Amino acid sequence: MLAGAGPSLEPEQGLQSGPTPAADAFQPAAGGGLLHRRALLQRGLILAAALPASQAGAAPGMPPAAGVEGSTGLLAAGEPSPPWMHVPGQPFSLYGQPSTHERAVVRRIAANRHLPGNGSAFTPLEDLEGILTPTGLHFERHHNGVPQINPLQHRLVIHGLVKQPLMFDVERLLRYPMRSQLLFLECGGNSNAGWHPEPIQRSVGSFHGLVSCSEWTGVPLGLLLDEAGLDPRAAWGIAEGADAFAMNVSLPLARLRDEAIVALFQNGERLRPEHGYPMRLIVPGCEGVLNVKWLRSLQMNEQPVMSRNETAKYTELQPDGRARQFTHVMEVKSLITSPSHGQRLQGQAVYEIKGLAWSGRGRIRRVEVSADGGRSWAEAALEGPVLPRCLTRFRAAWQWSGQPGVLKSRATDETGAVQPERAALVAQRGLNGYFHYNAIVAWAVDAEGAVAHVYA
Repeated sequence: MLAGAGPSLEPEQGLQSGPTPAADAFQPAAGGGLLHRRALLQRGLILAAALPASQAGAAPGMPPAAGVEGSTGLLAAGEPSPPWMHVPGQPFSLYGQPSTHERAVVRRIAANRHLPGNGSAFTPLEDLEGILTPTGLHFERHHNGVPQINPLQHRLVIHGLVKQPLMFDVERLLRYPMRSQLLFLECGGNSNAGWHPEPIQRSVGSFHGLVSCSEWTGVPLGLLLDEAGLDPRAAWGIAEGADAFAMNVSLPLARLRDEAIVALFQNGERLRPEHGYPMRLIVPGCEGVLNVKWLRSLQMNEQPVMSRNETAKYTELQPDGRARQFTHVMEVKSLITSPSHGQRLQGQAVYEIKGLAWSGRGRIRRVEVSADGGRSWAEAALEGPVLPRCLTRFRAAWQWSGQPGVLKSRATDETGAVQPERAALVAQRGLNGYFHYNAIVAWAVDAEGAVAHVYA
């Protein structure tokens, strides 16, 4: 049984039934108290959870049910049942909503106060489980607000170096064969505070939350390009959105024809306006700006268009004077979501270390975890399914002795690419960067159990 994000179980409680964990489950796999992955598989092992700092003083266990004196909600013999068992429940709703008790699980918004439609909304990664992001918590990045598009008036035009320019409305696209994929989407500027000289002290979501994972369903773009007939000179496609910013970017033809889809659905339902309704481009594994929302035009060309978002932005000067440009693919990356900043450990116990890993180049092959600042590493358990270009959940068991320590995770993808230490990334790319920060994230745990972001 794994404890969730609520109050932690007291280590000495144990289970009421079931066998005692095998002794070898508690054998160290690395320094700092990391245990072997098999510890997660042992029946009867209770893992404590790190609490948000605001709840650190709360007593463990379930609070008494409102209006029932002495009730714990556990329905022991002779104990009164909670009040909600004595009245009819709520009627059906046309569209389901989260419980009002979960109203604190929301995105953090960072927007331009003079232009509120220009900014970002961050996914609260520390509050979520599994790999799929609820649509309402998926990160957003807008440059000039969310357009309110009438789907009956929206068109996608494929033109330029094609034999036959084509125009598609929504109804026509819905008649084409579709493909569904579970894919992460990450803004190229995600985690950019990692370039700061001092480590920023924010929750995981408000620092790294410009990444989310959804099931995207749409028409393979290659089908539409084949129907239009490509001119042999065509090497790039320039995609443009129908927002007031008129976002436009260039992508190599091979990536568009072999991988991209014109998405119409997200997580099983039609796209929402903030995620590109009525149609958007999805390019697996590539930085978010290339996944153009509200897609209206795809012009085939010999050269990239050299737009603002591939010259002034998404291009970075390197220490040797050269500039990184067209860095489309998101590199291998991981981070521990618990324990993390803003959480506090509740005494010496076996804790679950959990987090997420991803790579724009394919599947995650391995995630290693360290509890001693990177001096030694133990392999974490990857929770299936492990899919290409999709978030992967990892877990590890950690026996905290009450001594200060530094937690890290390090991911390796199927191409052999390994997530770098921050010092190595800075040495390679300098401190003029803003995009594609994928360095190892370190969380320091002090003797009181408080967790903070550090460079280590």
